[in-house]
Amino acid sequence: MTETYTHGTWIVKPGEEDAFVQEWTSFATWAGEMDGSGTFRLVRDTDQPQRYMSFAPWESFDAQAAWKSLPEFSQRIGRVRAHCEEFTPSVFGLVTTVA
Repeated sequence: MTETYTHGTWIVKPGEEDAFVQEWTSFATWAGEMDGSGTFRLVRDTDQPQRYMSFAPWESFDAQAAWKSLPEFSQRIGRVRAHCEEFTPSVFGLVTTVA
């Protein structure tokens, strides 16, 4: 089974950073309750403070697809995106690890 990850790059509207983080946290809390999800993380670019990146591991592509197919998904992510100028989602599969 391939280890998979969801990833998002978010460009937040000026002045809406706190509201964005609050909505993203609510979204990630809900998503973290889904079967097959892992720990969701949100990081902020220190050089471009309106640019954020989120990522989370999933046990499979099927678990990700099931989550994204829920009717609530569009509504919940829409509340986060409302605070953004841009949002670019991605899905990744693990290629290799180095310890």
